[in-house]
Amino acid sequence: MDDRTNTIFGWALAAAGTALGLSIAGGMLFHGERPEKMGYAIEGVEETGGGGAAEVPIASLLGAADPAKGAEVFKKCAACHTINQGGANGIGPNLYHTMGEGVGQGKGGFAFSDALKSVGGVWDFEKMNAWLTSPRKFANGTKMTFAGLGNAEDRANLIVYLNQQGSNLPLPAAPAAGAPTDPAVANVTEATKGDTADLANTGTPASGAPSVDPAASEDKALGAVPPAKP
Repeated sequence: MDDRTNTIFGWALAAAGTALGLSIAGGMLFHGERPEKMGYAIEGVEETGGGGAAEVPIASLLGAADPAKGAEVFKKCAACHTINQGGANGIGPNLYHTMGEGVGQGKGGFAFSDALKSVGGVWDFEKMNAWLTSPRKFANGTKMTFAGLGNAEDRANLIVYLNQQGSNLPLPAAPAAGAPTDPAVANVTEATKGDTADLANTGTPASGAPSVDPAASEDKALGAVPPAKP
């Protein structure tokens, strides 16, 4: 092998060594480890670590709920439901004295769907919260056309308002951690998110059926009174 060949081979070997060294150094400086917090969201990539905040049990919200605000939320329901004592059934049943009543029962012979009647039990606070969150998930096959209330505070306010209309059940204590969940409630999740002002009832009021108690039509709070201080 002559001197010229040796020189070329030496330069080639030196270049290869330099490239390898640069590659190792670059890997140390610019490693591809995933950052703890992504700088921006990438579609299809889920963040690792802890999930979102756990949903607050409805029983924890009822004590501070405002029935007057619930009366305002009820306006979303008034296209299909009356709530005054002795009020007429419309597209949906009259809702006076609903809390504590059997699910899919009573209401002057209203024709409840088989899906709702099959749930069983009574309208307690957990079941009502699940129903208001997503009627279709609570009773798959229900005739209810309302999408649901995505805001937990709106649901709590509405539930205490409903409870004041002829039921007046004692409010439940906040559940202990790990308490079992009613099977009728377990299938329901936060199906709708955000401001419930974007949700509307698509039903049409029944002809001649008042939406609310006529005697309370001038009362902005629909006769609601705040809960007694504990």
